This record gives sequence, structure tokens and C-alpha cells, in this order.
Amino acid sequence: MKFTLSWLKRHLDTTVGVETIGDRLTMLGLEVESLEDPAARLGGFVTGQVMEAGKHPNADRLQLCKVSIGRETLQVVCGAPNARAGLKVVVAVPGVVIPATGEALKKGNVRGVESQAMMCSWRELLLGEDHSGIIELPSDTPVGEPLTKVLVFDPVIDVAITPNRADCLGVRGIARDLAAAGLGKLKPLSIEPVKSSFPSPIDVRLEFPDEAANACTLFAGRTIRGVRNGESPAWLKGWLNAVGLRPISALVDITNYFTLDLARPLHVFDARKLTGPVRARLAAPGETLAALNGKTYALDATMTVIADDAGPQSLAGVIGGEPTGVSNGTTDVFLEAALFDPMRTAATGRKLAVESDARYRFERGIDPAFVVAGMELATRMIIEVCGGEASEPVIAGHVPAANGAIVFRPHRVGQLGGVAVAEEAMVQALEALGCRLTRTGDGYAVVPPSWRADLTAEHDLVEEVIRIHGYEHIPTLSLPRPAVVRPVLTAQQRQAGWVRRGLAARGLVETVTWSFQPSALASLFGGGQAALKLANPISSDLDSMRPSVLANLVAAAGRNADRGYRDVALFELGPEFHGDQPEDQRLVAAGLRSGRGVARHWALPSRPVDVFDAKADAAGAIAAAGGPADGLQVVAEAPAWYHPGRSGSLKLGPKVIAAFGEIHPHVMAVLDIKGPAVGFEVFLDAVPLPKVRATKAKALLKVSPFQAIERDFAFVVDRSVSAEAVLRAARGADKALIGDVLLFDLYEGPHVGEDKKSLAIQVTLQPIEKTLTDAEIEAIAAKVVDAVGKATGGVLRG
Repeated sequence: MKFTLSWLKRHLDTTVGVETIGDRLTMLGLEVESLEDPAARLGGFVTGQVMEAGKHPNADRLQLCKVSIGRETLQVVCGAPNARAGLKVVVAVPGVVIPATGEALKKGNVRGVESQAMMCSWRELLLGEDHSGIIELPSDTPVGEPLTKVLVFDPVIDVAITPNRADCLGVRGIARDLAAAGLGKLKPLSIEPVKSSFPSPIDVRLEFPDEAANACTLFAGRTIRGVRNGESPAWLKGWLNAVGLRPISALVDITNYFTLDLARPLHVFDARKLTGPVRARLAAPGETLAALNGKTYALDATMTVIADDAGPQSLAGVIGGEPTGVSNGTTDVFLEAALFDPMRTAATGRKLAVESDARYRFERGIDPAFVVAGMELATRMIIEVCGGEASEPVIAGHVPAANGAIVFRPHRVGQLGGVAVAEEAMVQALEALGCRLTRTGDGYAVVPPSWRADLTAEHDLVEEVIRIHGYEHIPTLSLPRPAVVRPVLTAQQRQAGWVRRGLAARGLVETVTWSFQPSALASLFGGGQAALKLANPISSDLDSMRPSVLANLVAAAGRNADRGYRDVALFELGPEFHGDQPEDQRLVAAGLRSGRGVARHWALPSRPVDVFDAKADAAGAIAAAGGPADGLQVVAEAPAWYHPGRSGSLKLGPKVIAAFGEIHPHVMAVLDIKGPAVGFEVFLDAVPLPKVRATKAKALLKVSPFQAIERDFAFVVDRSVSAEAVLRAARGADKALIGDVLLFDLYEGPHVGEDKKSLAIQVTLQPIEKTLTDAEIEAIAAKVVDAVGKATGGVLRG
């Protein structure tokens, strides 16, 4: 919310400086985001007059101007369409810093012609958004004077308004708070009905079904004929420019002024362009609106429109329509003031992606009792600025019933706010804010003003008293510190943290995605059931709870690939959902790798990711969780979203601990993602927690002083025998001395026989108490051969 100091003083009689005002606003809960004095950055600019304006010899769209700045005449190349002889302008000479760019101006050469200065627009001086042409100063402006002496520049204050303070979206609301806080006196607002000269030829109607009666509860309007819609007065243009609004015409500027000044959005129609009565109603399917921003919007039956016999002419509380907009030729206008439903206005604006000052105020709630009064004030200003005469007002609907009285007990200020305030000061603060107080026993019955819809309970009144008293007066106290209990994480929370660190150490990047996803994506991963559909999704394409964390990671990999990042490694810990009951939710650590598993390098061959990368990640996550990673059984079974021949599961007994594998080609095709991509899912609820024993702590790392011994074995087994079965059998031959077993070769061919294969493994023996003798080593080797033979039928390869 921006306003200037002089604008504020239109409502507040005060002598305090702008710095004091800024400090007090912040202490009132209206945080000042910026406080700027334009004069400080405009010291080098001067006024000038265009003496000649001719065509540039080398460019059709440029003009070559002779501009006098009093002491000399300068040659200026200008592209503004409004540059003409006799025009009074703002001139920047070389060395002056242009506020919009922050750079000092230099003489330049434009299409072979020297330009010795620059004529400026409002935007270039950061005094507004208008960049359609150069500034046109009044014709009586003296030439060669510093700009800061010719124009009055107000300090501009920008205040952050919280959603509950809709009353402070008008300058008068901010002035009221400052007056209540003792920084001046609120000037009275004279609201006298304008003399009516004739009945309005345009009537207003409310045409809503009963279920949508709250869409517009009050609709007022009047016809004003014989107006002259020209340029706005200098004071009005100056204020609008200062807060970033481009002056358009007197009629439009007046409505914008009331929106900012009194938080009372209005709209003016060209009365000659309206046909029949003006109706507030719901849009009909198929109707459209050509809006003032140059866009055409398709409407639906949830949107409130202002329409005539020809159809919708504006979106209620959001934006006006171009066909009935006012222009310089407008002589008769219809002024509209209404009270629209905040929820419906906000929904319409969001659906059509239209932002406007009117919508911003309507969706937060405007003063319901100020509709007709606002129309009277605007009518008076239109007649004063544009001339004309007003009709009798036409009104449909009624002012909604006001909230009832609130019981206020003064002692609650100390109890809730922790600050001592005299009862007399409490009464003065509430009355200054517009409340009506009636003494009742040990307290008061307080009726909030119509513009403070946020005051609904006693604690709201307590907050207002403390706010006006000043937040800076609240004492700073430390909380009592009883015996401090150390924060404790549950075993499951600690386990999740271990998994996060473990997967990050493996080079995967943690992501956080929504717990919901499109139904089409969910159906690819076993979801999409009606029980998992969201009744009120935050977005139409996020309408289903996710059945798999992996689904969102696959989609994320696709988005990265679309932006040129094909090699990704992602993981996420989060819930997945298989029904609408608490027991249908489980915690999963999922990960995905796509693209290359080994990057291109001159010394190493590159390779794509494969199922073994996913298996290693899953095993690493289980190990990080404290699970028995070495004691798991690998089975060639996996959910349907994995490739059936390149996937598997890790089981502990009958319980599935994890699934891994290459993502199914069908899933990749539907999501339009190029492979390869492999993923894993570790079901943390199924991973047994490490056992905690109340015994003396033992060292986690056992280091042996004796050298490890490696022995290689090659077993011939049936082709159907898995390598994991061989490894598990060898590992269990002597759990005390066998430290590690790994597979390093696979051979299938004529030398091992039909339907056979050779698996070569390396067994690492780690002595603990003494160096092993040859006989002991041979004994262990025999155990390995025997264990593999019994478990798989394998024999040593000759």
C-alpha cells in the first residue's frame, strides 16, 4: 500500500515528520517496507522547452529536437511520439544519474547525429509507470529551473498490509490508526448527498438464485450527464504517479483515487454504450468478456458479472469491460458502487489470473456500510473535476446486518498482553478506532465499526488496545526455565536420519515432492483408486494421493531431462498411501538414477545406469538403517512398474524389505521419458530396528592386527541358480572368519556344459586372534566348497 505524505495529510492533521510516521506505523503493526524521498534523486534535472521538432535525417521513427534549458539550447534525439514544438519537458544533461538505470547520462550518437541531452518519462524518473511518452509539464512552467523547485515531490511510504486489515488498504484507514496512536487528529469526512437533477435512465437489478444471493448484496449507481472527460488535475496525477499508477483520464483516475484513498473500488461505464438496465448476475456458460486489459476471458456460472441487455460488461470486483469503457469523447457516465462476495471475487480472479487493485480489496472485505456514501463522494468529485449533473441514485439490495456487540473486560489486557494500560486509555484507543462502547458492569459492550470486520471477539479488542498503546511497551521477559528435558528422537526418526545420510553419501540428492500427484501418474504405480482421490485438491492435476514415492521421482527426472539434465540421482523419504486408513500409509525411502552411471572420461569407459546400481542403492539404504543387509534374500519379483526381467526384491524371510530394478518401458513411454532409468524402494516400516541392549557399550569397529587373506573359487552351477545363492552359502560357511564374499566373474559357454554357468567368487578371510596356518585356511576353503555344494549343487570348476 503506497501513499505520499501530502496524501496522508489530506486525512490526518499532523505536524510530525515522515520518519516519525514511519516508525509509528511499524509499531502499530503496519510494517513500513520503504520510505523514499524522490527529490533526493532528482537534483540534477531541469525544466526545458522544445523549440523545434523535426524529422531525424536517418531514422523514420526518431525526431531531432532543439531544446532550451534557459542557459543554452541543446540538440536532442528523441523517439517519444508526443515530442513537439512548444512542449515543456524534463531534461537530463550529461552527468546526471538516471534513476531507472542508475547510470550517469553521456552524450551519444544516434544514427549519425549527436544527442546532447535526454527528455525523460515518468518511469525513467521512477515517478510512475508511464513510459508511453516524455513528461508534459504545464505550459506555464518556467524554463531552466531545477525540477525540484518546479514540482513538489512528496516522500512516498510503502506499507505492508496484513490480510485482516482491509481497512488500511485506504489512506484514510492508515490515517485513522495514526490518529488513534496520538500522531495527529483525523479530519472529518463530509458526506453530503449530491443534489439530484433527474431520474436515472439506467436502473440496477440483482438477479441471483437463492443459493448465490450473497454474490452481491448491495448494488448502487447513478447517471451523470454532461461530463467532460479530459486530463486530471495536477494534484491527482501527481499522487497517482507517485504510487505507480499511470494517469489515464479524469473519470478513470477518480475511480482509482477512491480505491486507494478510501478503499472503495468503483467503476464508470459510458452510459451511451449501455442498453437496458444494469444487472448484477451470474455469468451464463459460453459468455465472454473483452476486458480493459485487452484480453478476452471465457466466463462460467461461478462468476459474478455486471451485465446489460447486450451481455456482460464487467467482471464484478475484478476488471471492467472494454466495450462500455469511458473515453475522451464520453459525455454521460453511469457510476457503479457495489458490495461483492469476497470468496467469489477471489475465486474468479484466481481462475482467470487477473490481478487488480479492486480485486485485492474486495477479496479482503470492504466496508459494507460505505457503498452509497462512497458513491456520493465520487459523484461530487466527478462533477467538480468534469462538470455535469447527477441523477437520483438507484439502489438494489441492502447493507448486510452488522456484527453484534463484544464483551470487553479491561483486566484482560494485562492477562493476555502482559502490559499495563490505564482503562481510560483503553476506552480512548477503541473509540478512536471507531468502536462504540457502552458500560456494562465491570466491562464494556463494544460495537466494532463497519470497516473492521476483523474485530469479532474480546481478544481482538485486547490486541487493538495493545497495538495502539505501542508494541514497544510490551516488556521483554524470559520464559521460566525448569528442569530442561533433552529432546528425544524416536528410533524410527533416528533410522530415517541414518538413511538420509547414507543415500546422500552414495551421491544421491534428496528431494521433497508433493504427497499427491495426477491420477494418470498414480495409476501407473498401482494407485488411482477412488479412496485415494482428493476432495479438494490444491490443483486440478494433483488430485490423488501417491501410491509410490518413486512415481514423483520418475516425473522429476523427466522434467530435468527436458531441461538438458539427463544424468540425475535423486532420493526421497516420505509416506506413500494404499488406502484411506492410517494403517494404509507407510514410510518409504525411494531413489532413482537415470542417464549414465559412469560419466564420460578419457581413462574410463562410460556406461548407462543398470539394475545393479539400484540394487546397490537399496542395500546401502538398508545397511544405513541398521538392517541386516547381508542376510537378505534376492528374488526376481518386483511391482509392475519395474522391468519384469531386470528387477527384483530383497526379502527377510517372507517379508519384502525393498524392491529395485529398471523402470518399465511402458511407464517411460507414457511419461515421455528417455531411458535408461533405475529405481528402488525401501520400506522402512519393514526394516527391523537395531536391537538396543542395556549392556556396556562396545566398539562399533573391530580392527584386526592380522592381515586378511583372499581365496578365489569358481563353481559350476545350473544356469537357474542365482549368484546370490552362491554368495550367501559361501558367506555362511564360517561367519567368524569370512569377512567378505564378492562375485567377480560369470562364464557361460561350451567349457562348462549345456545349461550350466561358472561363477567365480572371491572370499576374504579375516583372522582375529592369530595368523591362520595353511591347514586352517584349507579347512575353511573346504567348508566353502561344501556349503556351496549343499546349497546350490555347485562343484568346483576343473
